[in-house]
Amino acid sequence: MTRERRVRAVRLGPRSVAALVLVSAVGLASLGWPFLSPPEARGNAHAQDAPWLFAGVLVLLVAVVAATIAESGLGPKAVAMLGVLAATGAALRPIGAGTAGLEPMFFLMVLSGRVLGPGFGFVLGAVTMFASALLTGGVGPWMPFQMLSMGWFTMGAGLLPFPDRLRGGAERLVLAGYGFVAAFAYGTLMNAAGWPFMDPDGSSIAPDPDAGVAANLARFTAYCLATSLGWDTGRAVVTVVLTLVLGAPVLKALRRATRRAAFEAPVVFDTAQSRGRDGHDERV
Repeated sequence: MTRERRVRAVRLGPRSVAALVLVSAVGLASLGWPFLSPPEARGNAHAQDAPWLFAGVLVLLVAVVAATIAESGLGPKAVAMLGVLAATGAALRPIGAGTAGLEPMFFLMVLSGRVLGPGFGFVLGAVTMFASALLTGGVGPWMPFQMLSMGWFTMGAGLLPFPDRLRGGAERLVLAGYGFVAAFAYGTLMNAAGWPFMDPDGSSIAPDPDAGVAANLARFTAYCLATSLGWDTGRAVVTVVLTLVLGAPVLKALRRATRRAAFEAPVVFDTAQSRGRDGHDERV
């Protein structure tokens, strides 16, 4: 039995990795600034402008990452695959609108990242979230954080070990376990994007500008437990169930599509059919 070699639709070169590290660093700083900045900075009158500032910066940086990855090998066949998967993910997201945890797009992102690798996974996650935001009307200062978090989510699946050897039930168990943990991580990141701008109003789960890092971390944990634990649990459970039940046929279909697409083979336009056997041009 020959070992199946993983096909990469997008290969991460040095510039792509540098851009990805940069956008990730800015994203983490954007999410973590309330815990690291001094109290007087958190209480500054311009603090409300931060979401818009970070939103603009993140959109630009995500665009830079996508352009750099495209320059390093996102060919027409990979673009077609990206469009199909992003459209499918965007169409799946509204299914759970208003219902806690019914978000089937997450399981598709996990399986796609696993098959197509971390580079393609990051671009797919960001583009899918952008497309779904346009589809559902969910465009706002939170959207860049959603794009970045989903990019990390899908890229992480591509970084899981043994991509060329692990198959069958063991692979689905690994993907289900990753999807379970990553679903909570995604919810936590999105909570971190909105929690700093919650009106304190005497609440014990709102950020306290006069408290230290440990106290605000405790408040943030309480906020997550009180507001999103049920939603995150539903997302995690649905991701696990769909991965275990539908993982085998979806993984098979994705791998067959990538083999037939032959992303790593150059596109060559053969003009032999337009010439006769004697070498003379037969075109009219």
